[in-house]
Amino acid sequence: MRALSGRLTVDARSDALPSKLFFRIGEVAGLVGVEPHVLRYWEREFRAIRPTKSSKGQRVYSRKDVENLLRVRALLYEEGFTIAGAKKKLARPGAVETEAATEASEGLEVEPLVAETPPAVALAEAPEPRVALADVAALVADGAVRASLLDLRAELEHLLSSLDDE
Repeated sequence: MRALSGRLTVDARSDALPSKLFFRIGEVAGLVGVEPHVLRYWEREFRAIRPTKSSKGQRVYSRKDVENLLRVRALLYEEGFTIAGAKKKLARPGAVETEAATEASEGLEVEPLVAETPPAVALAEAPEPRVALADVAALVADGAVRASLLDLRAELEHLLSSLDDE
């Protein structure tokens, strides 16, 4: 296991995860080192943490969810970030590469805090219809998406005008 200043790094802890694909909330609480109510709160605050529900209604966390929870815990408890600061840190795409380059030049191994996915993929996988304004702006900047939106707009205007005629 790798350590920085006597503390385990996030990837060292995620390497120590049991070789399971899914975890219950009690197991995750023990692995991450926080109470279950803290995990439920973090679910509301961080979009990267989205457990599914079992047929019995229990939360079921994927391995990726647990790794994201370990990153959040490290930011909040070890690095002293606030919730808002941790959200910004996880949301900034350029910040991860900059820090990784700095730490790599110092000889430290670093893994990105969040997986880089194109906005279109992130939106397709989003479990809820909430979309960040930055994601929408990035999609609109794409020419194909813009053309589709303009076509949709024309169809809606046509529909509205037909409703006004009735």
